[in-house]
Amino acid sequence: MSTDVTDKSPAAAPPGKSGGAGEGSLFQLVLSGLRRNMRQYGMLIALGLIVVLFQVWTGGDLLLPRNVSNLVLQNSYILILAIGMMLVIIAGHIDLSVGSLTAFVGAFAAVLTVQHDVAWPVALMLCLVVGAVAGSVQGFLIAYLGIPSFIVTLAGMLLFRGLTEILLEGQTLGPFPDGLQKMGNGFLPEAGPETNYHNITLLLGIVLLVFVVVQEIRDRKRQQEFSLDVAPRNLFLLKLVAIVAAILTVTMLLASYKGAPIVLLILGVLVVGYGYVMRNAVFGRHIYAIGGNLPAAKLSGVKDKKVTFYVFLNMGVLAALAGLVVAARLNAASPKAGLNFELEAIASSFIGGASMSGGVGTVLGAIIGGLVLGVLNNGMNLLSVGTDWQQVIKGLALLAAVGFDVWNKRKSGS
Repeated sequence: MSTDVTDKSPAAAPPGKSGGAGEGSLFQLVLSGLRRNMRQYGMLIALGLIVVLFQVWTGGDLLLPRNVSNLVLQNSYILILAIGMMLVIIAGHIDLSVGSLTAFVGAFAAVLTVQHDVAWPVALMLCLVVGAVAGSVQGFLIAYLGIPSFIVTLAGMLLFRGLTEILLEGQTLGPFPDGLQKMGNGFLPEAGPETNYHNITLLLGIVLLVFVVVQEIRDRKRQQEFSLDVAPRNLFLLKLVAIVAAILTVTMLLASYKGAPIVLLILGVLVVGYGYVMRNAVFGRHIYAIGGNLPAAKLSGVKDKKVTFYVFLNMGVLAALAGLVVAARLNAASPKAGLNFELEAIASSFIGGASMSGGVGTVLGAIIGGLVLGVLNNGMNLLSVGTDWQQVIKGLALLAAVGFDVWNKRKSGS
C-alpha cells in the first residue's frame, strides 16, 4: 500500500509544479481542509473578518484596550445564556423564558440585598436556587408531562415578567452591595512587581494558552487513535497559530488596561466545564443523542426524560447567574431588564452552529456566535449606526447563519 502511494504522488503533481510541499500544495491542503470542516471553522473565520472590518471602519477604535474590556462586560450575560441555550437546542428544545427569568432573579436579588439587608453571598446562593427551581418546574412540565417546550417557556416568559413587575412594583431598585457589583463590573486586583501590564492577567493568559494548545493536540491524537477524520497537519498547525495569536492579542489588550474582568473568569470556568461535559461526559453524549435521534436514544437506554429535565434545570441556573451579572453591572434591578435576551441567546446558538433539528452544536460555537453579535453591536455603536439598522443587520446575520447551516447539510448529504 505504501509503495502505491509513493508511486502516485509524483504523477499527481501537474507538470512544472512538482514538489508537493510547495505553496500551491499548501494552499490546496488548507482549502480542502476548510471545505471538509466548514461547520467547525466557518463562523470562526466570519468572526475574524468582522473584527478586521470594524477595526478598519472605526479607525482602530474597536480593538482599543478599553473597548475590548467593555466588549467583555457588555456581552458577558448573553454569553452565559448562550451556553445554556446551546444545550437546550442540542437536546431538540427551545427556551423563551430566560430573559424574563433573568429580570426576575435580578429583582429578587435587589429585594434581598437592598430592602432586607441580606448579605450578598447569601443572596447570590438564594438567587441560584430560585433559578434552579424555575428551571426544574419547566423541565418537569416538558419532560414528564409532555408539554411542548415552546408553550411552557412562552408561559414562563409571561409569568416571570409579571412577577418581576410585582416584585419591584414598577420601580427601579438599587444600588447593590460592593461585593455583588464587582461580579458585573469588577477586575482582578493588581499583584507582583511594577510593570506596564496587569501581571495576573498575563499569567492567566499564558496558562490558558498552554491549556488550549495541549487540549487541541490531545484531541487530535485521540481522534487519530479511533481512526476518525482529522484536519490536515498544515491546517491544524495554522489553527494552532491562529489560536495562539488570538489569545495573546486579547491577553495583551486586557493586561494593558485594568486587567481581566471578574466575569471573564466566570465565563472561562463555564466554557471549560461545559465543554468537557459535552465532549467527554456521558450526560453530554446523551444530550446529543436525544437531540439527534430520540427513538434510537430510547432504544439505547438513554433516559430522555431525565436528561431533558436536567437540561432545563441547568438553563434556569445559568439564567439566574446571568441575571445577577446584568443586575450587578447596571447596579440596579429594573422591570424592563432582560428584554430580548432570549432572542440574543437563541441567535448566538444558531450563529454558532446549532441546528434547528437538534443534535448539533458546541459550547465554543455558542461563545463564537455570541461574540459575533457582540462585535456587531459594539462596532455599529462606534460607527453611530441607528438601532433600527442594527436590528436589520443582526436579523440578516442570523438568517445567513441558518441558511449556511441548511446549505451545508444539503451539500454534505449530496
